[in-house]
Amino acid sequence: MTRGRAHHLEVNDVSSDHRSAAMPGSGLPARPYWNPYLAGIGLGLVLLAAFVLVGRGLGASGAFSSTVAWLVNMVAPAHAQSNEFLQGYLGDGTTHPLKAWLVFEVLGVMAGALFSGLLAGRARIAVEKGPRVSTAVRLLCAFAGGILMAFGAHLARGCTSGQALTGGALLNVGSWAFMLMVFVGGYAVAWFMRWQWR
Repeated sequence: MTRGRAHHLEVNDVSSDHRSAAMPGSGLPARPYWNPYLAGIGLGLVLLAAFVLVGRGLGASGAFSSTVAWLVNMVAPAHAQSNEFLQGYLGDGTTHPLKAWLVFEVLGVMAGALFSGLLAGRARIAVEKGPRVSTAVRLLCAFAGGILMAFGAHLARGCTSGQALTGGALLNVGSWAFMLMVFVGGYAVAWFMRWQWR
């Protein structure tokens, strides 16, 4: 593994396995990643608990839509109130758009991820990239990919959490078709982007 500094970020070359990478400044090796099968079972139990305890499934993109609706309503309330999509998140004005299940869930996911990273000795600000791409190109590709995923989630009325996990658990045909296309699209684009990681 090679490490350098670029734009005050740690840059990790992932061309080699970095499971035993040391936590910066500690000299202690990071703990290995969880077994993916056990992690999948854990995620399924979290989804089940969400249904049982709060009567809602998991999701993510709705939290960002609520945030966008709130910000637009602060800057241009007339436009937000006349926009059918934003109005769906603003409601009738009796509740705050950020007082939503998905908003608190996403905040919990972020806090949990940070806590887990700290416990495993893997919490750091870094850019994961291959040896043949610059940090700027890596960040640009990540941003473009995020925009495409957000647009796709908007068209599909859900992301890989809301559509695939929650909808898939409910055996929705559209959710299974969505997840199938996510894998098809991911593998198709990976063929064109794999040069970054070689």
